[in-house]
Amino acid sequence: MDKGRAKRRARRGYHHGNLRRALLDAAIALIQSEGADALTLRAAARGAGVSQAAPYRHFTDKDGLLAAVAEEGFRLMTAGMRAATAAHADDAIGALRACGLAYIAFARAHPAHFRVMFGRYVANRAAHPDLREAAGEAFAQVEACIMAGQQAGFVVEGDVTSLAITSWATIHGLASLLVDGQLEERGGDPDGLASAVTAALFLGIGRR
Repeated sequence: MDKGRAKRRARRGYHHGNLRRALLDAAIALIQSEGADALTLRAAARGAGVSQAAPYRHFTDKDGLLAAVAEEGFRLMTAGMRAATAAHADDAIGALRACGLAYIAFARAHPAHFRVMFGRYVANRAAHPDLREAAGEAFAQVEACIMAGQQAGFVVEGDVTSLAITSWATIHGLASLLVDGQLEERGGDPDGLASAVTAALFLGIGRR
């Protein structure tokens, strides 16, 4: 079989559900190496080894591709937080800390996703309901941990959403610093920092 025919067959394979995945993988790799501003549908197509027209089968524009990256990130992060908290079903404090540690672990393992999820790269989030739903589910997981802590008597009474935002802001701050390499010159073990910050967070929202 000549190379041209093999290449055409490979491209036809994307029609069976692999094209979207290939484009997402190419986009993530490009964001990781060059930043989200460098992403275009044409660049994603090159990275995936498909024609310039192929991305339009799944994404109307760059914003749609970025929204898909962000949505995938939120779903992966939520799955990680749920799995971590499930391991502490009878320990509200342990579940809350595990949720925070899972958040930080996700950010470190998926920095490209993380930057798109929380950056301003998706121009119109309102146009992407699946992304908004995925982001809402992630925040709901944090709220669930706060509510469980309150019910167990370990977390202070108060508005669950406000306490969840406080917790999120604290954990997200460390995650962002680690992803951006801002703590490398300061030394310190990232895992140790994650444990210290999650422990300190509970001092703020825990019952006296």
